Amino acid sequence: MRDDWLGDEGRGSLNQTSTAPRLCVPAVSSPPVRVYTQQEQGNHWLQQHRGQRPAFACVLGFTATGLLSGISAAGATPEDRQYTAIADAEFLYRGAQPSPSYPLPPLTVGASPVLISRAIVAAQQLPLFLFNAGLPIPPAVPTINLGGTPACCLSQGQALPLSIVEHLLHQGLLWGAKLAAASSGYVILGECVVGGTTTALAVLTGLGIAAASKVNSSHPTCNHSQKWALVQAGLQQSGLCSPFSPLQLIAAVGDPMQIVVAGMAIAASRTGGVLLAGGTQMLAVYALSRAIARSRNLKWQPDQVVVGTTRWVADDPTGDTVGLAQLVGDVPLLATQLNFTSSRYETLRAYEQGFVKEGVGAGGCAIAAHLYRNWYQADLLAAIEALAHQQQMSRSE
Repeated sequence: MRDDWLGDEGRGSLNQTSTAPRLCVPAVSSPPVRVYTQQEQGNHWLQQHRGQRPAFACVLGFTATGLLSGISAAGATPEDRQYTAIADAEFLYRGAQPSPSYPLPPLTVGASPVLISRAIVAAQQLPLFLFNAGLPIPPAVPTINLGGTPACCLSQGQALPLSIVEHLLHQGLLWGAKLAAASSGYVILGECVVGGTTTALAVLTGLGIAAASKVNSSHPTCNHSQKWALVQAGLQQSGLCSPFSPLQLIAAVGDPMQIVVAGMAIAASRTGGVLLAGGTQMLAVYALSRAIARSRNLKWQPDQVVVGTTRWVADDPTGDTVGLAQLVGDVPLLATQLNFTSSRYETLRAYEQGFVKEGVGAGGCAIAAHLYRNWYQADLLAAIEALAHQQQMSRSE
């Protein structure tokens, strides 16, 4: 068995430009997957699941937080961001089409990370499950409707009815067990929630983790002050009095994806591996899973769970994902070392300036692509650029 795909310790360096921060470019000999925290546990997880084909579940949700001006770059305008999740779901399911029901929303800079996920899912034929945890508009592709609702802006302190949160936890536990049973390897749990890094900050803060100024965003420079002001307002408006339960916290300042994926991770970990595909949002989900398991005395296997993201998130100089993972504690943080420096597409090269970074399980899918089919940088770039070309051609038809 080769071991040059395993990660090592350390962080990347930063090259400053006159416009946006650039992330370090991995050397040609860099391993495709790097372990940033809990190295021994993370490397063991990678070894354990090498050669296995995972199932990929993407949980779609919505929070009105994502409609606030400047909060997210996952859609150029608030109106665009209403459709981001359903457009990503359609592209993830169908790929590039000449007349999609919901075209991918225009971004100020860059391309949707769904191109990464779709390219890998299609080429490696990964089983795909799409879940509607709470969307304002039904997707145009088959999804499993979990009976949730969109969340109100977290600043109100009343994001979701507690009864809905309870229901979504039950659904997450149920489907986590089903996904684990349907998988021949491990389960990738991804998400699409515009504004989700802000609700993640709220949940982490409510769980007692000092996450302020450590989270990420789709902007090249994270809008920490805007996020923190919303979180402070939401927690103050919520009226939460200690001690409060994790579910009460989600009802106050969370989003519907978080509670579903937390339930899925708890249940799936009992019988197999779990790759929480994302950065800030999935670190919050891991912390939430642990809190729910403790408060409800639910059995789970945290050593079966890792968080997997992109190097654009892990090395983001305007956040501190590694430090946040260390604060969350006992969870390995992995990242694909995929880079777009040599891409012929400007929208992909924008990732190297800190735009977009992650979403729709992109980092987790890239990690899985190496584990399952031994894909390296050239393989990933070729598949993603081929899909980008298809998308370009379909738009001209």
